[in-house]
Amino acid sequence: MADPVYPRLVAARLRGQASYRVSFALQCLTAGLAFGVADLVAGQLDELPAHIRTGSFDVLLLRPLSTLAQVLTADLHLRKVGRVLASLATLVWALARNDVAWSPATALLLVVTPVCGAVIFAAVWVVANALCFWLVDGQELANAATYGSNAFTSYPLTVYGPLPRRLFAFVLPGAFVAYYPALALLDRPDPLGGPALLCWLSPPVALLTATAAVLVWRFAVRHHRGTGS
Repeated sequence: MADPVYPRLVAARLRGQASYRVSFALQCLTAGLAFGVADLVAGQLDELPAHIRTGSFDVLLLRPLSTLAQVLTADLHLRKVGRVLASLATLVWALARNDVAWSPATALLLVVTPVCGAVIFAAVWVVANALCFWLVDGQELANAATYGSNAFTSYPLTVYGPLPRRLFAFVLPGAFVAYYPALALLDRPDPLGGPALLCWLSPPVALLTATAAVLVWRFAVRHHRGTGS
C-alpha cells in the first residue's frame, strides 16, 4: 500500500494554520470569503473557452451591451452563494478568537478587505480567460492562474522565496488580498520588513488591477476574429 503522504501533508498544514494566527486569518479572508465572492461574480468566465470554440461568443458581439458584463451575468449558481455565507461565518469565528485591536480603521479594513480581495481575484479571472482568445486551449492556463492564485494566497508570504514573493506581491498582487490586511488587523509588523503602509493599499491596488483587467479584455475582444461558424 502506498504511503499516505497526502493526508499527512493536509494534517501538517492544518496544524500550521492553527498555530500561526496571521496565516489562519489569511486563510479565512482569502480562500474563504474573497475568493468565494470572486467565484460568484466571475466564475462564469470558466465557460468562455467553450463559447469561443463554438462561436456562441460572437452572438454577444451583436448586442449593444458590454461583452464582459454579458459573460459575468450569464448564469448564477446558488451553491456559490452558500459558499460565501459559510466563509463569512468562518471569518467571524476566526476573528473572534484572534487578538484584533478594534478601532474604526480596523473595522473599515475588515469590510473593505474581502471586497478588494474579490476584485483582485476577479481581475485575475478576467485576464487569465482573456488569453483564451489567442490560445487554442487556454482553459488549463486560466485555471492555473485563478485557482492557483487562490492556493498561493492560502499561505503567508514568508514561506516563499524572494522571486515568487516579489512576483506574488507586486506583479500578481495576491499579497494585498489578505496577507497585508491581516497583519494590520492583528496589529503585527511585517516579518519581511515591509512598510506598514502596505497593509492599507488594497483598495488602490484592487482599482489598478481591475482597470488593467478591463483594458486587457477590451483589447482581446477588439482583436477577436471569430470562429467563422
